[in-house]
Amino acid sequence: MVLSAKVAARLIALFTVLYMIRKLGPDHYGSFTVTVNLTAIVSVVLDLGFNVLFVREGARDHGAIQRYLRNVMSLRLLMSVVSLLVLAAVMYPLGLGAYLVPGFFLMVLTSYATLLRNGLYAVQQLGYEAIAVVLESVVLLLLILYGGLTRQGVAYYVWAYAIQYAFSCSYFLVVLAIKRIATPGWRFEVELLREWFWKGLPFALTFVLTVLYFRIDQPLIFAIRGETEASWYAAAYKPIESLLFVPITFLQVVFPVLAVYHRDRPADMLDAVSRFYKGLLLMGWPVSVGIFVLAGPLTPLLLGPGFGPSEPALRILSIALGIAFVNNAFIGALNASDRQMSFTWAAGWSLVANAVLNLTLIPLFGYIGSSWATVATELTLALAGWILTARYVGQLAVLSLSWRVVAAGLVMGIAVYPLHSLHGFAVAIPIVAGAIVYGVAVLLLRAVTFDEVEWARRALAQARS
Repeated sequence: MVLSAKVAARLIALFTVLYMIRKLGPDHYGSFTVTVNLTAIVSVVLDLGFNVLFVREGARDHGAIQRYLRNVMSLRLLMSVVSLLVLAAVMYPLGLGAYLVPGFFLMVLTSYATLLRNGLYAVQQLGYEAIAVVLESVVLLLLILYGGLTRQGVAYYVWAYAIQYAFSCSYFLVVLAIKRIATPGWRFEVELLREWFWKGLPFALTFVLTVLYFRIDQPLIFAIRGETEASWYAAAYKPIESLLFVPITFLQVVFPVLAVYHRDRPADMLDAVSRFYKGLLLMGWPVSVGIFVLAGPLTPLLLGPGFGPSEPALRILSIALGIAFVNNAFIGALNASDRQMSFTWAAGWSLVANAVLNLTLIPLFGYIGSSWATVATELTLALAGWILTARYVGQLAVLSLSWRVVAAGLVMGIAVYPLHSLHGFAVAIPIVAGAIVYGVAVLLLRAVTFDEVEWARRALAQARS
């Protein structure tokens, strides 16, 4: 249900973003996207790893959710002062000081919206989340359309995103109160927060490292190669980023399930993670292949004039997309089994790889070099995550789980390639054809079985109960 709602919401959001890209153009979109990325990087000051910890502990003890929520909300209010100073310190040197105030409100409101919606994930009452994601996307669409019609600048669009999350905060506060899950209030238990600080430190470090390796490339391109190349890269990255909501959504839903398995059914944990991995690969791999083959017609259709140089970046980044899908299986396995510090090490090595590659390749090859750095970073994270999962949970049989799915995706790519020269809305033809071919290939190769579908349904039903 949540995935269906998020698909609808993401389609609206994708149209919204692509409309904004066309309105800002290569000369200004870079400033917007770098501002947003900097707020995401600095938001680690607000998070402290408490978001993931709140879901895990809340899923294990529903009666304590209000206590946890009030403490985290109170601490986050105090930490917002620190985050403002840090944000100013990174924005002014890049000449983005004019966007500090809307960027600050965007950062804080996003942080609170994420925390509040996690209260619903902890108790697995996700119908309200499904409604929220659609309403949020509609609110943002209306704001962005108004901005385009009135020819607003970068600051307006940052404010529009902030208002969207203000709406989200209001919505979730009402829902949590009506469902008697939690109500906001001031509560500052030093002992609890100290205990959570140490428990959440691995999550916080992982969040810092993950955000940095996901977000640092665009500010680096902006600083080294200028706003235009940053715009080309950011525009190519946006469709990829939009699709990452699928594995992230499934991780949010499955994470409490894995946490319960670790506590109550540890013997079945590896089987659960293996099925989660395969499900993510089934969804991510065909999308990755499809974008790679159809990057030529998709670039002008999605991004419009002025973004032709984004095509090679989109094709390269599509490779990273499929890897990023399955990496969420390793993230869920390690965090749910209380091995969050191990994944912190994996994220750390990924960040090192990303920083070294970007600092080496951006001066030489610009945004194209950064695109390849993103692929290498995801590969590094996948390898580290697989090794650590094998050590602490069990060894995933990656080859046996993957080869049928990979083969089905390649069959789809070969079938679609003769249609890759179609342009405009005619690109829908290879997309539909590819989906049909992939579905048939999955069935013929027995890439998914009825037992696996039934297992997923039973697991989620047990988690709700």
